[in-house]
Amino acid sequence: MGDIRGGLREWWERGRALGAANPFLVDVGVALLVQGAMTMPFVVPRAAGAPPATWAAYGLSTLGVVPLVWRRRAPVAALFAVLAANGLYRLTVDGPGQPLPYTGLVVVYTIAALSPARKRLVTGLVLLAAVPVGVWLNTRSARELTFSVFVFAAAYVFGRLTDARQRAHRVEAEQAAARERARIAREMHDILSHAVSLMIVQAEAGPVAVRVAPERAEAAFDAISATGRDAMVQLRRMLGVLREGDDDSGGTGPREPQPGVGELAGLCDRVRAGGGLDVVYRTAGAVRPLPGAVAATVFRVVQEALTNTVRHAGARTVTVQLTYGDSDLCVRVTDDGRGPQAGAAGRRGGHGLVGIRERAVALGGSAVTGRGADGRGFEVRVRLPVPAAVEAGR
Repeated sequence: MGDIRGGLREWWERGRALGAANPFLVDVGVALLVQGAMTMPFVVPRAAGAPPATWAAYGLSTLGVVPLVWRRRAPVAALFAVLAANGLYRLTVDGPGQPLPYTGLVVVYTIAALSPARKRLVTGLVLLAAVPVGVWLNTRSARELTFSVFVFAAAYVFGRLTDARQRAHRVEAEQAAARERARIAREMHDILSHAVSLMIVQAEAGPVAVRVAPERAEAAFDAISATGRDAMVQLRRMLGVLREGDDDSGGTGPREPQPGVGELAGLCDRVRAGGGLDVVYRTAGAVRPLPGAVAATVFRVVQEALTNTVRHAGARTVTVQLTYGDSDLCVRVTDDGRGPQAGAAGRRGGHGLVGIRERAVALGGSAVTGRGADGRGFEVRVRLPVPAAVEAGR
């Protein structure tokens, strides 16, 4: 049963994609479907005394279906053409009747779903005159009038509901795109801010080291090179993911993994190699694999916190600690620097601290920043919910 449903869903999705790419084919298909429905009264056995099913009557009924092919491009014109064809059918031939005004319902639905308010108003005014006239030409009964008003109103309502659903989908897609742009902006900020900050610190220390300790100058230049290469690798990875959607292969190529907890030791080594800052990295609790999104967030949080320490703290030591709980993970980055300055609350780290909070909240966690627990230095503390057992990279 699951295979059958999967196959039907696949065919449905293919059909929707084909229809979205070729709307004219969809309109032709709708016209053929309506033509099939209108053909039924001409082929079923007819009661004695009923109007004959002639070729002339069938030709005029087909003439009323043809305008449906242009229902999207000229919906109001298609409506007038359908009304004219139906009126001609009633006035010139005495052919089989139809249980439903198929062509008119399709056009009214299309106008309600796709047309602006002005065209919808014109359609309503036309129908207020056309429906009573059509009933008068047919049975002249209140029952038919009531039924006609009901089905045309239903077609209009269904069209408006379709338009509302499509607009909701567009809004959802725009919001998703905005969230993705914000995520990419945070990633770019984290990568570039961290790399540039480290290279600036190392470059500023380089001239002094050249004069007093040449071996340290060489290490500083090596650290600058390593930091730049790492930043380029991460940027290429991100840009490669962005280009996947435009790939001729359909964007199905493998995505390179985001940096995670496994890269934290290397990150600490690069910051330590910059000189002047001792970075201590440790873990507590039962270490276990993390979901891909959580692991990437942990890396970016630590990266941003270390960047802030390098740029603002004036610290000698910074400690990165990951504490694995039963259902969560606590990330703490503390330094022994000067801490938050009076009158500058919220400015340390700028957008970086805001990005840390946004990343934590996006995963259902929380983030707290401020003076360290002992009243010294600065602390970033992030809590992320993590199931007790997960598959790495999920």
